[in-house]
Amino acid sequence: MPLDFINTYDDRFTDEPKELLKSYADLARFAEDTHILDPADADHLVQLSQQSPREADHALHAGIELREAIFAVIWAMVTKKPVPRPALRTLNQYAQQAAQHSSLVQVNGKFDWRFEEARNNLESPLWPIAHAAAELLASDHLEFVRACASETCQWLFLDVSKNHRRRWCDMTRCGNRAKVRNFYARQRTQAPKINKGKSGMGAPS
Repeated sequence: MPLDFINTYDDRFTDEPKELLKSYADLARFAEDTHILDPADADHLVQLSQQSPREADHALHAGIELREAIFAVIWAMVTKKPVPRPALRTLNQYAQQAAQHSSLVQVNGKFDWRFEEARNNLESPLWPIAHAAAELLASDHLEFVRACASETCQWLFLDVSKNHRRRWCDMTRCGNRAKVRNFYARQRTQAPKINKGKSGMGAPS
């Protein structure tokens, strides 16, 4: 989930990046698509955002701030560079806020974190995201976070393949396009060379 959230800033490393969270409704629908919110709660928050546009703008800004902090920290780990302290500090603030709205519950004999129902809090979708990001950073799964091998994509994903050698965020997207490019590149290098005589009429008899 936190990696999907990072990827809402699409084509990040190109000259024309695309912001996918253009409104609070986009944030709510992301939360719905990733099962943070059920459809009814997402609809309710969208309606609430229309009634309280200033609060909605603040929540959207907070979401983008959280997203960029998560990205900065995880990208530093993926590229083996020092973690930016301001980004880690921001992520910690959101993670601590999330902790204030969560509690440990027992479900079917197992324990899990549950976030309080806050249908009137426009920032509530950010709590599970911040919590999940902190959990990922503190887990053994962090070493399997990869950046897509496509230079025009570089989406982050969790490599759960058997040998942990996955290169593409999505084989049907970047992987297939790379395969096609490589195929045509091989075709060009393997194409037979045509010897052209000076007269173009073939070798003399």
